[in-house]
Amino acid sequence: MEQTQLSRGQFLRQLGLNSAALMAFYCMGTGLTACSGSGNDDPTPTTNGTGGTGGTGGTTSTAVKGTTSGSSIDFTIDLTHADYSKLKTSGEFGYVSGIIVINTNGSYVALSKVCTHEGSTIAYRSASNDLKCPNHGSEFNLDGSVKLSPATQSLTVYKTEIQNSGNTLRVSA
Repeated sequence: MEQTQLSRGQFLRQLGLNSAALMAFYCMGTGLTACSGSGNDDPTPTTNGTGGTGGTGGTTSTAVKGTTSGSSIDFTIDLTHADYSKLKTSGEFGYVSGIIVINTNGSYVALSKVCTHEGSTIAYRSASNDLKCPNHGSEFNLDGSVKLSPATQSLTVYKTEIQNSGNTLRVSA
């Protein structure tokens, strides 16, 4: 009987694993660092835009002014700036540093964007008006409280204030 040597990918395909499972297997086989890119596992996008695409990136935009991290959070967002203009639309959300900002029917909510379970970036779900962690399924209410575990700690809630005839949003601790 003749033996044929299969590559790892061929073997896994014969087992019926799809490409996502193959990639996960590859990542595990190479020590995970091969799949993490820069080594930064923060999935916050750095592109412009908000809402279903995951919101805006960091605070390099001229639309954000003030302190966006640490214990003395106090910054303003120019809602007329292209990077954040979608935040004027109900149901849209964006990220500013470690904070997720959400427009809920003309009112704004700002919370820490990091799931208290294992530190993944959460996203707003307008259909259920809550936040969900993509890793293990923790869900949070808009007041920061845990709606569904495995997370057990609430998210940090920040104060929001609409200023400048609705064109600026202030977020503070």
